[in-house]
Amino acid sequence: MVVFSQISFAQDASSQQTIRVYAASSLTNALNELITQYENTHDVDIVAIYGGSSSLARQVEQGAPADLFISANELWVKHLERQGVAKQEDIHIFSQNRLVVIAPKGTVGELDITQQSSWLNMLKDSRLAIGQPNAVPAGIYAKQSLESLGVWAGLSKHLAPTSNVRISLTLVERGEAALGIVYQSDVMVSEKVRVMHTFDEASHDPIRYPLVQLTASQSVTQFMQFLLSESASKTLVEYGFN
Repeated sequence: MVVFSQISFAQDASSQQTIRVYAASSLTNALNELITQYENTHDVDIVAIYGGSSSLARQVEQGAPADLFISANELWVKHLERQGVAKQEDIHIFSQNRLVVIAPKGTVGELDITQQSSWLNMLKDSRLAIGQPNAVPAGIYAKQSLESLGVWAGLSKHLAPTSNVRISLTLVERGEAALGIVYQSDVMVSEKVRVMHTFDEASHDPIRYPLVQLTASQSVTQFMQFLLSESASKTLVEYGFN
């Protein structure tokens, strides 16, 4: 699922340059805030297209009109690099994140992540909401962590795989999944879930968000420089990114 979000404050749209940013869904709130900050001081129209990194990368590979792409992992950017769509000199690390287990806000009890029985007791007849473990970055990281704990085999039959991490969050918020694995930043924008556990960073690949500049106009370069600035970094921290 891809969500389109356009934020514009300029008075004369005809004179604007349009920048299209394809970004991982976990960045929605933080990036929207950064776009607002930038548009308030620049005559530019920024269109943000959010979705699963795998889906967005395939769209970019097929020629979607993206100026910038921000993935929730490095694998999909490396894929675009192999396909000749992205160049190494145009790739920068935008931010980092942590991986957490969540449950609906009113959930009682504690989760022993090392015990398969504890997971199954919490799930009961429900499911564990995670990104598709073969494609969606949050799902890939989740599988790595669960494998490192030795509980993946027992839990793999109890999954609710989703096309992006925000859908996993929504399933838990609605109580349609008893547990979910999402990013720390996702929890920051929800009052309907509680964190049951924060995974050890050594249990999965580093959660890095590479930013790729795909077109070379001056306006795109300037916006990218803003996204990589110390000011933008402070905003990202406020939204739960590292």
